[in-house]
Amino acid sequence: MVLNLLCGVALFLYGMSSMGDGLKKVAGNKLELILYKLTNSPLKGFLLGTAVTAVIQSSSAACVMVVGFVNSGMMSVSQAIGVILGANIGTSITGWIICLSYLPNSGGFASFFSSATITAVVAIIGILLKMFAKKDTLIHLGTIMLGFAVLMTGMSTMSGAVSPLRSNPAFINIMTSLNNPVLGTLFGIAFAALLQSASAAVGVLQALATTGAIGFGAAFPMVLGIGVGASAPVLLAALGANKNGQRTSFLYLIVATIGMIMGLIGFYGLDTFFHFPFADMTMDPFAIAITNTAYRALTMTLMLPACGLLEKLIYRLIPEVQTDEEEKPEFDLLEDRFLSNPDVAYEQSMIVMNGMAKKARKNVDRSLMLIESYSSEGYKKVAELEQTLNKYEDKLGSYLMKLTSAGVSEEQGQVINKALQAISDFEKLSDYALNIADTAKMMHDAKLTFTLNAIDELTVVSTAVDEMVDITVSGFIENDVRNIKRVFPLKELIAMNCNEIKKRHVLRLRSGECHTQPGLALYDLLNDMLHIADHCASLALDIIKMDEKEFNLHRFLRRYQEETENEYSDLLHDYEVKYSIQL
Repeated sequence: MVLNLLCGVALFLYGMSSMGDGLKKVAGNKLELILYKLTNSPLKGFLLGTAVTAVIQSSSAACVMVVGFVNSGMMSVSQAIGVILGANIGTSITGWIICLSYLPNSGGFASFFSSATITAVVAIIGILLKMFAKKDTLIHLGTIMLGFAVLMTGMSTMSGAVSPLRSNPAFINIMTSLNNPVLGTLFGIAFAALLQSASAAVGVLQALATTGAIGFGAAFPMVLGIGVGASAPVLLAALGANKNGQRTSFLYLIVATIGMIMGLIGFYGLDTFFHFPFADMTMDPFAIAITNTAYRALTMTLMLPACGLLEKLIYRLIPEVQTDEEEKPEFDLLEDRFLSNPDVAYEQSMIVMNGMAKKARKNVDRSLMLIESYSSEGYKKVAELEQTLNKYEDKLGSYLMKLTSAGVSEEQGQVINKALQAISDFEKLSDYALNIADTAKMMHDAKLTFTLNAIDELTVVSTAVDEMVDITVSGFIENDVRNIKRVFPLKELIAMNCNEIKKRHVLRLRSGECHTQPGLALYDLLNDMLHIADHCASLALDIIKMDEKEFNLHRFLRRYQEETENEYSDLLHDYEVKYSIQL
């Protein structure tokens, strides 16, 4: 009997898995794309979670998918809550499919609708499609039908295996003891956690119900516990996930636990006063399916208006740790599975590209601050962020190359080409930022100082460089062609100031006002700032290329100065006034 029961469970699980896999393949990546795009409100997420889970017949699988979306940044935690609530309802569809295996075998015309006949017909059609169909969709449809047939066979096997238990005193005593709500709930939790599937646990419970030994008093708390136990595979998805991914995983457990508490308090509290007549009924597979669906639909619907409270609760349990932006690189967005949906992959990669730009700006800002006020903590942050940007260059560059061959539009392809060129420039900005930080560290460790005049001059240039980087990054992110052209007169001003400072430094060396070692450090800092200005100009030109079809920096500058002579001169004059070097 035990072997037959385990065999039935194995067939059932395999059939359910095959059906889910086949349904996902028939739908292609549409299910994921729909989940991604249509969850902008709790109600939409609720309905969508119900529908998608009914299709793939696994709330765990649907919620693991959602954890992946949240972990990658495609969905927010608030969006995921509605989907999780809906998924808890959608998973009950499997119980109704299982009920088909318990349709009675009657004579005459009704025999055509018996479970044995339906299973046989579906299996024959499925194997024909699997063996002879040419289209992938039909082959996957055959997989679904075969999975259904195996599932039905598994249920029949389980029912046959447990039929001797109808008159077994030990089994009847065990089922009677589970009338205790606490014991029944704990049994349901352990059983579903062991099978790692609410659908499978309910299916086995339906098979046991055919013995006639399970009453509502035992079945109801087990159904409640099964909802909590099924969170085990979703919790496993939290391993290695970021904070939001972990929040989403634990939300499934929280939702199931709150539903269980609502069910226990609600039913047993009301039963104390109203003494429901069905509380003493003997359960059959259909009654199990009705109880499971009604409980899930009622509790999840009642929780829907409280999505905001659930979000606050999970953020209290897993609080946000205040970390700098650079400590959270967006690499999780670059998942290969999104490449099958080029539009989604493109959007994700642009988010990462903009994140790299912002972090490069942050690193330049921090390095320039170290010149005036050095700290070991500040240097450490610059060095760590430079390593992060190196990873951006590797991971984002590789992902964009894959995306280029994944079938993007012509316009997206042009933006990707711009991004591929920009990656190197942003990484170089960070390289020179680290060089500046290294020089500041050397000055601090050697207890060297600049003259007051040199400090004033460096402050002027570093402030101009800071503005230039800010204009460049903002223009890149917003694709602001007009504003980013301000980079070019500013670059000319920075170059003129650096040359002037070098001349003045030579005069200070001759007069003995400055020494050689600080002088070399000053030259290094100026050269690094000039390199930063060069890469900013290169980035600006990448933006202009797409708008004006100009591919040569010097030719563009010449034409730009000729066509907008007054504008260029006015900007250059404004910058000369703003960043003038005092005599």
